[in-house]
Amino acid sequence: MLETQLSGGLTSQGGPLQPQISGWMADPLLNKGTAFTDRERDALGLRGLLPPRVFTLAEQVERSLAAVRRKSDALEKYIYLTNLQNRNEVLFYRLVVDHVEEMVPLIYTPTVGQACLEYGAIFQRSRGLFVTMKDKGRIADVLRLWPHQGVRLIVVTDGERILGLGDLGALGMGIPVGKLALYSACAGVHPYYTLPITLDVGTENPELLDGRYYIGLRQRRVRGAAYDAFIAEFIAAVREVFPQALLQWEDFGNANAFRLLHAYRRQLPSFNDDIQGTAGVALAGLLAALPLTGNSLRDQTVLFLGAGEAGTGIADLFVAAAVAEGMSEPEARRRCWFVDSKGLVVLSRAAQLAEHKLPYAHDYPEITSLAEAVAAIKPTALIGVSGTPATFTREIVTRMAQLNARPIIFALSNPTSKAECTAEQAYAWSEGRAIFASGSPFAPVTLGQRTFVPGQGNNIYIFPGVGLGVLACEAREVTDAMFLAAARTLARLVSPEDLAIGRVYPSLERIREVSLEIATAVATEAHDSGLARRPRPLDLAADIRSRMFEPNYREYA
Repeated sequence: MLETQLSGGLTSQGGPLQPQISGWMADPLLNKGTAFTDRERDALGLRGLLPPRVFTLAEQVERSLAAVRRKSDALEKYIYLTNLQNRNEVLFYRLVVDHVEEMVPLIYTPTVGQACLEYGAIFQRSRGLFVTMKDKGRIADVLRLWPHQGVRLIVVTDGERILGLGDLGALGMGIPVGKLALYSACAGVHPYYTLPITLDVGTENPELLDGRYYIGLRQRRVRGAAYDAFIAEFIAAVREVFPQALLQWEDFGNANAFRLLHAYRRQLPSFNDDIQGTAGVALAGLLAALPLTGNSLRDQTVLFLGAGEAGTGIADLFVAAAVAEGMSEPEARRRCWFVDSKGLVVLSRAAQLAEHKLPYAHDYPEITSLAEAVAAIKPTALIGVSGTPATFTREIVTRMAQLNARPIIFALSNPTSKAECTAEQAYAWSEGRAIFASGSPFAPVTLGQRTFVPGQGNNIYIFPGVGLGVLACEAREVTDAMFLAAARTLARLVSPEDLAIGRVYPSLERIREVSLEIATAVATEAHDSGLARRPRPLDLAADIRSRMFEPNYREYA
């Protein structure tokens, strides 16, 4: 009898079994959830599909914040926020903007590292495009499947060097998704115009190739001519399908990052955040620290642990800044030293060095350890971009404090588990004299009668503003001069109050203001250098501000 009662119109082929949900609630950019007014519910056919009480956006934010705080760990909070973003983007971004210091570590570093490691296991809904080697010959067709027209901003990865975690293949999609969320929250780039892309060319990670929940191609990485042809087709497809797009390269391996940037940066507006964004934020920290050290940029000697794209990118921008202040380029390069996995980068190793290290291979005896290099080079600043944790030991930090009244110690590797030292270690081992910054956030540290608030030298301070400025003026190219302008602007925005508590970056609560200032500086540089395709407005900052996405609901009826 029960089977007979249920059989009418219910078939295994679908029909009435398929839920019909209003498009207004299915589209996260349109959905207001319980904030749809009574008039909207009647006009849009939503009556009865929602509980009767109408909530304000502020009330929804309060409820969502409470829900986040009830979650037991950071990954569970990340999953909740991801689901919220997929359901109601205005509410998601309002929550992040209003509680930025609490939310950013959950949607990006350090939590995004764990999220990427478990991306296959927690995967619920695709966000962005996975373009694979199987799509060779039809990449443009795949891009056209994206439902939003007129994409202006793409963040793309091939997953080979995700943060300090290595080759995560298709699991790296968490990075482009997270970066674009920061663009919208921190710089007001409308999410409609953003597109995260993962280029799946395989992985060398055996745990993933054998992994039960791995979501990518189960094959070794494609390299050489086949890889280059795939990238070339991808770039051509982007230019064809999204001709106004700015492209951000993200977390490519060292072997590809530099050459892809150099090969394509003039074919379409593009930059590599790991090289140029990291350079901008690190240089800004160095510039901001100068009032505390009491000397100038030309007085600095910088020793880098890690000679990959981040380290050499910082050095290149340091050299550009020093040259602009009157130093010769050879002299400026002489101020930058590197320790890689084999020891100090010196001229006698030139035959074995990658091309990007050669400008910093100095004529100096070989040294095998960081501690020996610190003792010999006597740096004023020690910058960690190695992805190797706990490498700034007590011995090294103590030695830096012996050499400098205010040693600059930046442990920039992400996520937190990869930091070269903690904030507490840097302050304790230097007797409170270190000027410290890290890639991932650390809590304030109390030492004696003083509390230090460590700055987060995170690219979030640079890339959103750079991207916003490039998009606002429609720059034909993203130049190193734009990143130098961004770094100087960021350093200028560090207040005396910030410096008084040991912080060489502004409070994250000011991030939209910071991004607007950087965007204005970048657009000014583009106009001054003849790279802007849009006419220069009378008030550049006001024009950019008027284009920034503000997460508030629209009236639909």
